[in-house]
Amino acid sequence: MKNMNRKKWTGLIVAGVVAFSLTSYSALASRRHPKRSIDWQSCGEEFPAAECAMVGVPLDYDKPRGRQIDIALARIPATDPHRKIGTLFINPGGPGGSGVDMVLFGWGEYLKEVTGGQFDVVGFDPRGIGASAPIRCFDSQEESDAFFVGYPLFPYKEEQKWPYFVRTNEYAEICLDRDMDITHHMSTADVARDLDLLRQAVGDRQLTYLGFSYGSHIGNTYANLFPGNIRALVIDGVINPELWTPGLQIVADRTAAQKVVNEFSRLCDEAGPDNCAATGPMGAQAIGDALADALREEPFIFPDGSVYAYDTFIADTLSAMYRPEMWGGPDGAAAFVGALADAVLYNDTRAAEVAKEVQLSLKRRFEASHPTRDIYDNGLDAFFGNTCGDIQFPFRYQGIYAMGEFAAQGSKFGPAWWWRSSTCARWPTADDRHVGPWKTRTSNPVLIVGNYFDPATDYAGAVASSKLLENSRLLSYAGWGHCAFSRSECVGNYVVQYLLDGSLPKEGTVCPANPNPFLPNMLRSMDRGTPRETLPAIGRPLLPGSFR
Repeated sequence: MKNMNRKKWTGLIVAGVVAFSLTSYSALASRRHPKRSIDWQSCGEEFPAAECAMVGVPLDYDKPRGRQIDIALARIPATDPHRKIGTLFINPGGPGGSGVDMVLFGWGEYLKEVTGGQFDVVGFDPRGIGASAPIRCFDSQEESDAFFVGYPLFPYKEEQKWPYFVRTNEYAEICLDRDMDITHHMSTADVARDLDLLRQAVGDRQLTYLGFSYGSHIGNTYANLFPGNIRALVIDGVINPELWTPGLQIVADRTAAQKVVNEFSRLCDEAGPDNCAATGPMGAQAIGDALADALREEPFIFPDGSVYAYDTFIADTLSAMYRPEMWGGPDGAAAFVGALADAVLYNDTRAAEVAKEVQLSLKRRFEASHPTRDIYDNGLDAFFGNTCGDIQFPFRYQGIYAMGEFAAQGSKFGPAWWWRSSTCARWPTADDRHVGPWKTRTSNPVLIVGNYFDPATDYAGAVASSKLLENSRLLSYAGWGHCAFSRSECVGNYVVQYLLDGSLPKEGTVCPANPNPFLPNMLRSMDRGTPRETLPAIGRPLLPGSFR
């Protein structure tokens, strides 16, 4: 897949996607009773195989004939019309991820190929995200990036907590003060309702869907709101809706990443210092803990003058746990940890230079895995628009603080997951959110995929959902990383077969873990030409870190 920088994307917006929007958006938006059909047009010369469109849906489903907003779509058409099954809708997670970008940057072609061209592969930007009536809290990316400058990514010292809470509340107030109607209509329930209208617009009697990470919550919500409309629905990297909706996801998040870090350390030690730079006589776990403790006490200054603090180290570690494909090798996460540990713990100047080189290499790799077509990435705004609309978080500092202490008791990653929720203290929930019940029986079985070691959506979430969706089937992957479909050939084969004909793996099926990602033969199998490295990442962590 060809990776592109922001400047090239600026040209694309003018020449392609936005050019399409200028001709079609106003026409769709002006319809009081939008026609549920789709006028597919070219996405621009950069994407000759793809088609784009806008479809009108109600802003408020309590007023279905009232104001309409537009949902952005991109598709890779089926190549075998005689054997065409229908449309495969996909979502990359977040919340805040763009399904349009997912299709345009590789997933559309990949899914078309693995399913034999029997589906139109369609990605959509959920309401408020990307090009679908986007929520925008700032006038420019620079203004957005500057807002949290001077504040930690999350508070890890006592004196940081109150100022962080105040600042996140100011962020919420800025978003709400812009008086955007979409701000109050971004619940997952409304996304599911939009998806059902899109299903009807493409002419499918029932839905075929593949959702990752937060996209699993879209799938879960759809299954409960429209249980009779399921043809084939896959959720991979699954959120437990009974934790998510009442604001208790931290129960899972506070320990999930640490379990993956433990596996990272075990595999690193197993591979040995010749293959994993993060190990040594102390063992990888002890080295990582010592490095974290040292950075918590005092940030490290690289030879170029850049500062590397504890919160960034936690964010970088969390990001790395999403993608085992980036653990090994001379430019992998273990190489960075090993060199940084030598620099911080033993004052090794050459190691500091190596760590900076690896850090920059990892940054380029992570940026390549998160391509976007928009100059203003509203992923953060959209994350809060959806999350705060869906979930009732504590609205007083005391409640946020108490849950922060609970999160910290789970692992050092708990606070990184929790404190971002303080933005929702002043953000009202959406009137039309769905809070349950979550137990239902669908017209056809749902396929649920869970990783044993997933840093963002722990395996227990998949197990819980498999019990809530009565006739579902749980497919397990005994490996590491966030989501499994493109990571495990075994999982991928089962998922594709289910999408094609509805056949399910045998009950209790567990796909084996890939070989140790630090071993040379595994590194060769994960070169830059494989889908694992070239497909856009899914369910990216919210904290930016230095790799992003």
